[in-house]
Amino acid sequence: QETWLQETRPRERAVTQSEGVRSKGVRSGEAGGAAGRVAAWIARQRAPLAGAAMACLAAIILGVLPEPARQAARERVFDALLTLAAPLRTPPAGTRAAPLFPIVVVDIDTRALASRGPWPWPRERMAALVDAARRSGAAAIAIDILFDGPDTRSPAALARRLGAAAGRPDLAALADTLPDGDRALADALAAATLASAPVALGFALDPNGAAEIPAPPFLTAGGSIPLPGLWRMGGGIAPFGALLDQAAGIGVLALPGDADGLIRRVPLLTGVAGRAHPGLALEALRLAEGASAYQLDGVAGTIGMGGMVVPLPPDGMLRLVPARTMGAFVTTIPAADLLTREAPDPRMRGAIVLIGGSAPELGGLRATPDDPLVPSVLLHAAAVAQLSRGLVPLPMPRAAALLWACGLIAAGAGVLAASRARPLRGACAVLGFAVLCAALAVAAAARDRLFDPTPSVLLAVTAFTTTALMLAAETRRRETRIRERFAQHLAPAVVALIAASPSVLKLRGERREVTALFTDVEGFTAMTHRAEPETLVAVLDAYFEGVATIVIAHGGMIDKLVGDAVHAFFNMPLDLPDHPMRAVRCAIAIQAWTETYQRRSLPKALGFGRTRIGIETGPAIVGDIGLRAKLDYTAHGDTVNAAARFEAANKEIGSAICAGPGTAARCPPEALRPTGMLWPRGFTGPVRVFEPWPADADPAWRAGYLAAMALADADPAAASEMFLALAGTRPRDTVSSTLARRLLEQARADDTSLTRHGKGPG
Repeated sequence: QETWLQETRPRERAVTQSEGVRSKGVRSGEAGGAAGRVAAWIARQRAPLAGAAMACLAAIILGVLPEPARQAARERVFDALLTLAAPLRTPPAGTRAAPLFPIVVVDIDTRALASRGPWPWPRERMAALVDAARRSGAAAIAIDILFDGPDTRSPAALARRLGAAAGRPDLAALADTLPDGDRALADALAAATLASAPVALGFALDPNGAAEIPAPPFLTAGGSIPLPGLWRMGGGIAPFGALLDQAAGIGVLALPGDADGLIRRVPLLTGVAGRAHPGLALEALRLAEGASAYQLDGVAGTIGMGGMVVPLPPDGMLRLVPARTMGAFVTTIPAADLLTREAPDPRMRGAIVLIGGSAPELGGLRATPDDPLVPSVLLHAAAVAQLSRGLVPLPMPRAAALLWACGLIAAGAGVLAASRARPLRGACAVLGFAVLCAALAVAAAARDRLFDPTPSVLLAVTAFTTTALMLAAETRRRETRIRERFAQHLAPAVVALIAASPSVLKLRGERREVTALFTDVEGFTAMTHRAEPETLVAVLDAYFEGVATIVIAHGGMIDKLVGDAVHAFFNMPLDLPDHPMRAVRCAIAIQAWTETYQRRSLPKALGFGRTRIGIETGPAIVGDIGLRAKLDYTAHGDTVNAAARFEAANKEIGSAICAGPGTAARCPPEALRPTGMLWPRGFTGPVRVFEPWPADADPAWRAGYLAAMALADADPAAASEMFLALAGTRPRDTVSSTLARRLLEQARADDTSLTRHGKGPG
């Protein structure tokens, strides 16, 4: 005959039956080899790899873009850099803070046309403008107007045409006595040259032009200067021969537009019919310097005019800085005012004077990044101001290769910033890198060195953004999975903490102290035979909802629901202070709630039994267990098995809650009372079990209970009588009555039986 010391037999747990299969799955996973490890590494590094791949794709796209598109984007960046650098601009070493010559623009504006007649003006009037500049002491004069062909509006020209048409030589001879615009302008050009105010005329570029255009000589030193981007044209349109003969110089009038149609450059040198020709601005400076030739230095890469030397860009073009930067050095005089002025204008003394017009009728308005309607003469004047100050913005040598290298480094830095730093810090790091690149580019532009920082910044931002978005998506998916896995098992605050900081959660296996709590419903199997399925499911749903709510409210985790049983753990997955006592309080709350639940109509109609609870505290192995498609975060070990055994032992002891010695040792002494000894399967000896004290037990009754328990080993019969007396004062205390019966049976047993089965409940 087995006594109450016999081994209690708990329900077998399905989870333990698959341990062999799980171990086999783990071993096969470990044997996956190098391919598996590489695949796992790629999976872990998915976000950084995506960021790097996107940066490479961006680099490829930038590399295959058509050159006009890249140039347009690059020029807009240079516009911004030069604008930002304008307040910081300092002339390079050896250059002047202000132009060597004053710069004056004689503007043929709308008011001049209204007062002096429509355009084109007679050349006598243009000669008057040249004479006014000469009398005012100009150092050189440049005319931004193409005098193509002979004058057709002067009286002499009309007489020649009339005589030719009527066959009247006398009328043609009369032209020599009439005002002649070409002769007047040619005389003005010659007089200006004699007065040391040489005049430069302009010529137009025309691929079909066949005119012979003279050019000043070019003297070279140190070898020729390679100009791979030089603007070349097959021919040009020269001024009328009589005027060209009296001009001291001639320069290109044309202003090339970029891919977006905006004017940002003024030609310094242009190739026409295989010969180099200066631009109008450069030619005006040569005349003002009194130089007879240009000096090209192939070693230094410069072009000189007399005592002035400036860098020569590879394309022969002068990159203009923002107009307002040079506007302070240019004085504009309306042409109408100059024609009515009899005395010399002191503003022109020693100045380079450029004659042109802002009136739309002249056709000289050009679109620039600053203004869609800028007179071409002002652009030539700005070029003169820049050249005379030595301000020639140049692209940095080998900038492209350097920028691509910096871009790749920046992309790697962007990936690291996104994957290693917090999002805000990473974004600040990338923003700081972008600001640093922009600051360096602005500082270089202030020293007339241009480089485009956008490829480096773009690659860094692309890598960072892609990596950050991938990480954010992975974090979102991870949070969703965590919430889905734990929302029904843990308190919402704990789930939120795990979702916000997944690093606090260790799911790959660890040994930690846990408190296991197992519940079971008495008579559940018999109840299933007499219950309707719908009713049984409804009763179980409400029951599980109530028990789970209590467990979660006390900080526990619902491990699983098996039949009518609830498996819960405390102190996992996160540390839970005072978890043994929390589990005891949770068990008391479950017991109180289930007693109330049993009295509800549906559970009462089914004969829903009381809930038995087993609790034990100790070490366990916790972590994700299972197959790849189905993982279960749970605990294994003697502590878990003991809690299951103690839950089943309640029916032998007569208790509703049975706590093991591990839990009792970690709870205050006044929280639990001893209920006897058990020898669970798998244990090497009997263990003492406990139950929470009845809440309404007075101190005297508690003292009597402990005295009876202390007497149980020495005198089982006397202890039995004491427990009977205690049970009489508290009829509902089935533990006291069960102990009295068990001790009486023990007292009647012989010594041999006691030796075989171990000691009594004391």
